[in-house]
Amino acid sequence: MASTAYTEVWQDARLLAFTPAQVASPLAKRPYDLRHAAVSLWLNAGVSAPNVAGHSVDVLLRVYAKCIDGQQEIANKRTGDALAA
Repeated sequence: MASTAYTEVWQDARLLAFTPAQVASPLAKRPYDLRHAAVSLWLNAGVSAPNVAGHSVDVLLRVYAKCIDGQQEIANKRTGDALAA
């Protein structure tokens, strides 16, 4: 199947699933955007970078480090727990 066919179906699905404002936004503009959403979710859920990476961890962290948020408290607790063990 040609990639243009996927794009056409994807755009039609966005029209059916999203509000007009969402369709006008960059939200899930391309099927590949689902990867970005999944990787951001996994990293923020605490899944380790080597388990998430579909390519090198270096590339993963260079691209997605800006998506990781709110984990300082968890990291501090884990560090404290490790030191206490």
